[in-house]
Amino acid sequence: MQERFIVGLGEALWDCLPDGSKLGGAPANFAYHVHQFGFDAMAISALGNDILGDETRKQLNEKGLNYIMPLVDYPTGTVQVTLDDEGVPTYDIKENVAWDNIPFNSEIESVAKNARAVCFGSLAQRNSVSRTTIHRFLEATPKDCLKIFDINLRQNFYTKEIIQDAIASCDILKINDEELITLGRLFGYSGLDIENKCWLILGKYNLKMLVLTCGVNGSYVFAPATKSFQETPSVEVADTVGAGDSFTSTFCSAILAGKSIKQAHKLAVEVSAYVCTQNGAMPQLPKKFTRQLREK
Repeated sequence: MQERFIVGLGEALWDCLPDGSKLGGAPANFAYHVHQFGFDAMAISALGNDILGDETRKQLNEKGLNYIMPLVDYPTGTVQVTLDDEGVPTYDIKENVAWDNIPFNSEIESVAKNARAVCFGSLAQRNSVSRTTIHRFLEATPKDCLKIFDINLRQNFYTKEIIQDAIASCDILKINDEELITLGRLFGYSGLDIENKCWLILGKYNLKMLVLTCGVNGSYVFAPATKSFQETPSVEVADTVGAGDSFTSTFCSAILAGKSIKQAHKLAVEVSAYVCTQNGAMPQLPKKFTRQLREK
Protein backbone atom coordinates (compact mmCIF):
# COMPACT_ATOMS: atom_id res chain seq x y z
CA MET A 1 0.00 0.00 0.00
CA GLN A 2 1.53 3.30 -1.08
CA GLU A 3 1.75 6.15 1.45
CA ARG A 4 -0.97 8.77 1.19
CA PHE A 5 0.70 12.14 1.45
CA ILE A 6 -0.65 15.55 2.40
CA VAL A 7 0.97 17.75 -0.23
CA GLY A 8 2.06 21.38 -0.42
CA LEU A 9 2.37 22.17 -4.14
CA GLY A 10 3.93 25.32 -5.62
CA GLU A 11 6.64 27.81 -4.74
CA ALA A 12 9.80 26.91 -2.79
CA LEU A 13 11.82 30.04 -2.16
CA TRP A 14 14.03 31.98 0.20
CA ASP A 15 12.61 34.92 2.14
CA CYS A 16 15.40 37.49 2.32
CA LEU A 17 14.50 39.15 5.63
CA PRO A 18 16.23 42.05 7.40
CA ASP A 19 17.97 39.55 9.75
CA GLY A 20 19.02 37.10 7.02
CA SER A 21 17.55 34.62 4.53
CA LYS A 22 15.10 31.93 5.62
CA LEU A 23 13.60 29.04 3.66
CA GLY A 24 9.93 29.63 2.88
CA GLY A 25 7.22 29.46 0.26
CA ALA A 26 3.65 28.62 1.22
CA PRO A 27 3.65 24.94 0.07
CA ALA A 28 6.88 24.10 1.94
CA ASN A 29 5.62 25.93 5.05
CA PHE A 30 2.31 24.05 4.82
CA ALA A 31 3.97 20.65 4.40
CA TYR A 32 6.41 21.30 7.25
CA HIS A 33 3.65 22.03 9.78
CA VAL A 34 1.54 19.08 8.59
CA HIS A 35 4.66 16.94 9.13
CA GLN A 36 4.97 18.33 12.68
CA PHE A 37 1.42 17.07 13.35
CA GLY A 38 2.56 13.54 12.50
CA PHE A 39 1.12 13.15 9.00
CA ASP A 40 3.03 11.96 5.93
CA ALA A 41 3.70 15.31 4.28
CA MET A 42 5.29 16.17 0.94
CA ALA A 43 6.49 19.49 -0.51
CA ILE A 44 6.51 19.65 -4.31
CA SER A 45 8.29 22.43 -6.22
CA ALA A 46 11.41 22.95 -8.36
CA LEU A 47 14.90 24.22 -7.55
CA GLY A 48 17.83 25.71 -9.42
CA ASN A 49 21.18 23.97 -9.68
CA ASP A 50 22.73 26.55 -7.36
CA ILE A 51 23.79 27.24 -3.77
CA LEU A 52 20.25 28.10 -2.60
CA GLY A 53 18.94 24.91 -4.21
CA ASP A 54 21.57 22.88 -2.33
CA GLU A 55 20.72 24.69 0.92
CA THR A 56 16.98 24.05 0.39
CA ARG A 57 17.53 20.31 0.12
CA LYS A 58 19.89 20.35 3.12
CA GLN A 59 17.36 22.15 5.34
CA LEU A 60 14.39 19.99 4.23
CA ASN A 61 16.47 16.88 4.93
CA GLU A 62 17.36 18.23 8.39
CA LYS A 63 13.66 18.85 9.08
CA GLY A 64 12.85 15.30 7.96
CA LEU A 65 10.40 16.57 5.34
CA ASN A 66 9.65 14.54 2.19
CA TYR A 67 9.97 16.55 -1.01
CA ILE A 68 10.05 16.26 -4.79
CA MET A 69 11.90 19.27 -6.19
CA PRO A 70 13.43 18.55 -9.61
CA LEU A 71 16.39 20.68 -10.73
CA VAL A 72 15.55 23.02 -13.62
CA ASP A 73 17.55 25.57 -15.65
CA TYR A 74 16.36 28.56 -13.62
CA PRO A 75 17.62 30.05 -10.34
CA THR A 76 16.09 28.99 -7.02
CA GLY A 77 13.36 31.47 -6.04
CA THR A 78 14.02 34.44 -3.78
CA VAL A 79 11.78 37.10 -2.24
CA GLN A 80 12.96 40.40 -0.78
CA VAL A 81 10.89 40.87 2.40
CA THR A 82 10.58 44.21 4.20
CA LEU A 83 8.79 44.44 7.54
CA ASP A 84 6.84 47.43 8.85
CA ASP A 85 6.82 48.51 12.53
CA GLU A 86 4.17 45.85 13.31
CA GLY A 87 6.21 43.07 11.71
CA VAL A 88 3.85 42.85 8.71
CA PRO A 89 5.75 41.92 5.53
CA THR A 90 5.70 43.29 1.99
CA TYR A 91 7.24 41.15 -0.76
CA ASP A 92 9.29 41.69 -3.91
CA ILE A 93 9.02 38.30 -5.62
CA LYS A 94 11.64 37.55 -8.28
CA GLU A 95 10.33 36.26 -11.63
CA ASN A 96 11.56 33.56 -14.07
CA VAL A 97 12.74 31.30 -11.24
CA ALA A 98 12.76 27.54 -10.63
CA TRP A 99 9.30 27.25 -9.06
CA ASP A 100 7.76 28.94 -12.10
CA ASN A 101 8.89 25.88 -14.05
CA ILE A 102 7.80 22.79 -12.06
CA PRO A 103 7.71 19.86 -14.51
CA PHE A 104 4.92 17.28 -14.25
CA ASN A 105 6.89 14.03 -14.07
CA SER A 106 6.02 10.41 -13.23
CA GLU A 107 7.18 10.81 -9.61
CA ILE A 108 4.85 13.78 -9.05
CA GLU A 109 2.01 11.98 -10.85
CA SER A 110 2.45 8.96 -8.55
CA VAL A 111 2.07 11.19 -5.46
CA ALA A 112 -1.00 12.86 -6.99
CA LYS A 113 -2.72 9.50 -7.50
CA ASN A 114 -2.35 8.74 -3.80
CA ALA A 115 -2.73 12.22 -2.30
CA ARG A 116 -4.84 12.45 0.84
CA ALA A 117 -4.93 16.26 0.63
CA VAL A 118 -3.23 18.97 -1.39
CA CYS A 119 -2.78 22.69 -0.74
CA PHE A 120 -2.01 25.04 -3.64
CA GLY A 121 -2.16 28.79 -4.25
CA SER A 122 -2.35 31.38 -7.00
CA LEU A 123 1.29 32.52 -7.00
CA ALA A 124 2.77 29.34 -8.53
CA GLN A 125 0.21 29.64 -11.32
CA ARG A 126 1.65 32.92 -12.66
CA ASN A 127 3.65 30.93 -15.25
CA SER A 128 2.02 28.42 -17.60
CA VAL A 129 4.51 25.59 -16.86
CA SER A 130 3.78 25.36 -13.13
CA ARG A 131 0.09 26.20 -13.70
CA THR A 132 -0.23 23.19 -16.03
CA THR A 133 1.54 20.97 -13.48
CA ILE A 134 -0.83 22.09 -10.70
CA HIS A 135 -3.89 21.38 -12.88
CA ARG A 136 -2.57 17.97 -13.94
CA PHE A 137 -1.81 17.12 -10.31
CA LEU A 138 -5.35 18.07 -9.20
CA GLU A 139 -6.90 16.04 -12.04
CA ALA A 140 -4.85 12.96 -11.04
CA THR A 141 -5.91 12.99 -7.37
CA PRO A 142 -8.39 10.41 -6.02
CA LYS A 143 -12.02 11.42 -5.39
CA ASP A 144 -11.55 11.61 -1.62
CA CYS A 145 -8.50 13.91 -1.80
CA LEU A 146 -9.15 17.17 0.10
CA LYS A 147 -8.14 20.08 -2.15
CA ILE A 148 -7.35 23.39 -0.43
CA PHE A 149 -6.87 26.59 -2.42
CA ASP A 150 -4.97 29.02 -0.16
CA ILE A 151 -5.35 31.94 -2.52
CA ASN A 152 -2.30 34.00 -1.37
CA LEU A 153 -2.64 36.89 -3.85
CA ARG A 154 0.75 38.54 -4.32
CA GLN A 155 1.57 41.71 -6.27
CA ASN A 156 -0.09 41.44 -9.70
CA PHE A 157 0.59 37.71 -10.18
CA TYR A 158 -2.98 36.55 -10.76
CA THR A 159 -5.90 36.85 -13.17
CA LYS A 160 -9.63 36.44 -12.78
CA GLU A 161 -9.52 33.25 -14.89
CA ILE A 162 -6.75 31.64 -12.80
CA ILE A 163 -8.69 32.36 -9.58
CA GLN A 164 -12.01 31.11 -10.96
CA ASP A 165 -10.46 27.87 -12.24
CA ALA A 166 -8.73 27.26 -8.92
CA ILE A 167 -11.85 27.89 -6.80
CA ALA A 168 -13.82 25.58 -9.11
CA SER A 169 -11.15 22.87 -8.54
CA CYS A 170 -11.01 23.03 -4.72
CA ASP A 171 -13.01 21.83 -1.70
CA ILE A 172 -11.79 24.51 0.73
CA LEU A 173 -11.00 28.12 -0.13
CA LYS A 174 -8.80 30.04 2.30
CA ILE A 175 -8.72 33.80 1.85
CA ASN A 176 -8.05 36.95 3.87
CA ASP A 177 -10.19 40.08 4.14
CA GLU A 178 -8.06 42.13 1.70
CA GLU A 179 -8.11 39.30 -0.86
CA LEU A 180 -11.89 39.04 -0.47
CA ILE A 181 -12.20 42.73 -1.44
CA THR A 182 -10.07 42.03 -4.57
CA LEU A 183 -12.28 39.04 -5.42
CA GLY A 184 -15.40 41.14 -4.92
CA ARG A 185 -14.05 43.64 -7.43
CA LEU A 186 -13.02 40.96 -9.97
CA PHE A 187 -16.28 39.01 -9.69
CA GLY A 188 -18.64 41.99 -9.40
CA TYR A 189 -19.64 41.35 -5.75
CA SER A 190 -18.49 44.77 -4.50
CA GLY A 191 -21.84 45.78 -3.01
CA LEU A 192 -22.06 42.82 -0.61
CA ASP A 193 -20.78 42.79 2.95
CA ILE A 194 -18.02 40.36 3.98
CA GLU A 195 -20.28 37.54 5.20
CA ASN A 196 -22.62 37.65 2.21
CA LYS A 197 -19.65 37.53 -0.17
CA CYS A 198 -18.42 34.40 1.62
CA TRP A 199 -21.84 32.68 1.57
CA LEU A 200 -22.23 33.57 -2.13
CA ILE A 201 -18.81 32.11 -3.09
CA LEU A 202 -19.41 29.01 -0.92
CA GLY A 203 -22.70 28.29 -2.70
CA LYS A 204 -21.74 29.31 -6.22
CA TYR A 205 -18.68 27.04 -6.27
CA ASN A 206 -20.22 24.27 -4.15
CA LEU A 207 -17.37 24.44 -1.62
CA LYS A 208 -17.16 22.29 1.50
CA MET A 209 -15.72 25.24 3.47
CA LEU A 210 -14.53 28.81 3.09
CA VAL A 211 -11.96 30.04 5.62
CA LEU A 212 -11.68 33.84 6.02
CA THR A 213 -8.91 35.42 8.09
CA CYS A 214 -9.20 39.07 9.09
CA GLY A 215 -5.90 39.76 10.89
CA VAL A 216 -6.46 41.22 14.35
CA ASN A 217 -10.24 41.18 13.72
CA GLY A 218 -10.52 37.40 14.02
CA SER A 219 -11.31 34.66 11.53
CA TYR A 220 -14.33 32.77 10.20
CA VAL A 221 -15.08 29.37 8.75
CA PHE A 222 -18.20 29.11 6.59
CA ALA A 223 -19.63 25.72 5.64
CA PRO A 224 -23.14 24.74 4.53
CA ALA A 225 -25.41 25.61 7.51
CA THR A 226 -22.36 26.31 9.72
CA LYS A 227 -20.41 29.42 10.75
CA SER A 228 -17.49 29.50 13.18
CA PHE A 229 -15.83 32.67 14.48
CA GLN A 230 -12.64 32.92 16.56
CA GLU A 231 -11.02 36.02 18.05
CA THR A 232 -7.37 36.61 17.20
CA PRO A 233 -5.24 36.21 20.35
CA SER A 234 -3.15 39.23 21.36
CA VAL A 235 0.54 38.24 21.18
CA GLU A 236 3.97 39.89 20.94
CA VAL A 237 4.59 39.70 17.19
CA ALA A 238 8.10 38.89 15.92
CA ASP A 239 6.89 38.67 12.31
CA THR A 240 3.80 37.33 10.55
CA VAL A 241 5.72 35.48 7.80
CA GLY A 242 4.22 32.00 7.38
CA ALA A 243 1.52 32.49 10.02
CA GLY A 244 -1.25 31.99 7.45
CA ASP A 245 0.40 28.78 6.20
CA SER A 246 0.55 27.42 9.75
CA PHE A 247 -3.17 28.24 10.12
CA THR A 248 -4.01 26.35 6.91
CA SER A 249 -1.87 23.32 7.75
CA THR A 250 -3.27 23.08 11.30
CA PHE A 251 -6.86 23.41 10.12
CA CYS A 252 -6.34 20.77 7.40
CA SER A 253 -4.57 18.39 9.81
CA ALA A 254 -7.32 18.75 12.42
CA ILE A 255 -10.13 18.16 9.89
CA LEU A 256 -8.33 15.04 8.59
CA ALA A 257 -7.87 13.89 12.21
CA GLY A 258 -11.67 13.96 12.61
CA LYS A 259 -12.03 17.20 14.58
CA SER A 260 -15.13 19.36 14.18
CA ILE A 261 -14.90 22.64 12.24
CA LYS A 262 -14.99 24.61 15.52
CA GLN A 263 -12.22 22.48 17.10
CA ALA A 264 -10.06 22.68 13.97
CA HIS A 265 -10.61 26.43 13.75
CA LYS A 266 -9.67 27.05 17.41
CA LEU A 267 -6.43 25.06 17.13
CA ALA A 268 -5.51 26.77 13.83
CA VAL A 269 -5.90 30.19 15.47
CA GLU A 270 -3.74 29.18 18.46
CA VAL A 271 -0.96 27.76 16.28
CA SER A 272 -0.84 30.75 13.90
CA ALA A 273 -0.71 33.14 16.88
CA TYR A 274 2.28 31.18 18.23
CA VAL A 275 4.03 31.32 14.83
CA CYS A 276 3.63 35.13 14.88
CA THR A 277 5.74 35.20 18.07
CA GLN A 278 8.62 33.40 16.31
CA ASN A 279 11.01 34.55 13.59
CA GLY A 280 10.58 32.97 10.15
CA ALA A 281 7.94 30.68 8.68
CA MET A 282 9.03 27.28 10.03
CA PRO A 283 9.45 27.35 13.81
CA GLN A 284 9.16 24.12 15.77
CA LEU A 285 5.71 23.85 17.37
CA PRO A 286 5.33 23.17 21.11
CA LYS A 287 4.13 19.64 21.93
CA LYS A 288 0.88 20.98 23.47
CA PHE A 289 -0.42 21.71 19.96
CA THR A 290 0.46 18.35 18.46
CA ARG A 291 -1.03 16.61 21.51
CA GLN A 292 -4.36 18.45 21.05
CA LEU A 293 -4.73 16.94 17.60
CA ARG A 294 -4.56 13.42 19.00
CA GLU A 295 -6.94 14.03 21.92
CA LYS A 296 -10.42 12.56 21.49
